[in-house]
Amino acid sequence: MADSDADRVPGGDESEDSSTQRARQADRHVGMRIRERRLMLGLSQQQLASMIGVTYQQAHKYERGLNRISAGRLFEIATVLAVPVSWFFEGLDEDGSTQPLGVRQRMCLELARNFALIDNERHQEALSQMARALAAQSQGRPLD
Repeated sequence: MADSDADRVPGGDESEDSSTQRARQADRHVGMRIRERRLMLGLSQQQLASMIGVTYQQAHKYERGLNRISAGRLFEIATVLAVPVSWFFEGLDEDGSTQPLGVRQRMCLELARNFALIDNERHQEALSQMARALAAQSQGRPLD
């Protein structure tokens, strides 16, 4: 006699597979957010790895979601990247799926990464003023 859906036990193999899949998706999402924040700050993977006391390869595996990150390590990464731990889970749906980055978000990331790479403080200030002026113009506001 074939098993019907009603005969399946909750918490059996099927739900474990689903649970495992959601956990893997969450691992990938957290890794993606670590990479996103690292790039925002203009850090290389090697720099991040050194700051959290792991090898470059381990940092790479974290960012790809290949290795699960312990709570303590995630706390350490959050501290180094100056964000709350919850930041890494933003954009993660309850079913474990990740909302893809839009074009605008990617541009913001690229802008933040490039801004962090500018060594000259006067150039950073000039770029910041230009961004404020363009934003004010877009909003129809006068400049401060």
